[in-house]
Amino acid sequence: MTITLYGLKNCDTCKKAIKALEGAGQTVAFVDIRAEADLPAKLPTWLDAVGADTLINTRSTTWRGLDDAERGRATSDPLRLLSENPTLIKRPVVEAEGGVHVGWTKPVQAALL
Repeated sequence: MTITLYGLKNCDTCKKAIKALEGAGQTVAFVDIRAEADLPAKLPTWLDAVGADTLINTRSTTWRGLDDAERGRATSDPLRLLSENPTLIKRPVVEAEGGVHVGWTKPVQAALL
């Protein structure tokens, strides 16, 4: 089974996730969220699977740079907000066995390792 991991090449958390998954014998396909991901196709699926509250990284530098009106779109139009600001997507986003996992938390690790 191949696991697809969406992230950024310079993201330390993504690097840790790839290393751990490969160390556990998984085959990992890495997709750069900014350069390679088909966000118009992926974002609706991810939002349906995990919701905007999980997918939007409200602790990011990008989030802090948004004004209140743009931040309000997190609830009113998260699809468009994330399409316009891919670095707002919490990383990594991992697709495995038909499921979507966000972040590299203990529960995500337990589900994938």
